[in-house]
Amino acid sequence: MAEYLVELYLPNARMSCDGILARARRGAEQLTTEGINVRFLRSILVPQDETCFCLYEAASPAAVGEAGRRAGLEFERIVEAVHVPESATILTES
Repeated sequence: MAEYLVELYLPNARMSCDGILARARRGAEQLTTEGINVRFLRSILVPQDETCFCLYEAASPAAVGEAGRRAGLEFERIVEAVHVPESATILTES
């Protein structure tokens, strides 16, 4: 399974995102019980930008989108993400 990063716009993001995270988790768990493997991994809230990023593991972006729909969340975008281990060397162009 691949990892997918989703972006959510959250007006007034200063409020606690616990409810949003619980909904995101439940949406993924619903699909998994139906045989579509989707796993909510973690999130990052950026209050200044009113944005939340969530990381999922799933077979497809469509599965992640369905988890969001079931959670009542509107994802701005879903993109495949690549986990880079801490020990990896990242090369930059000079």
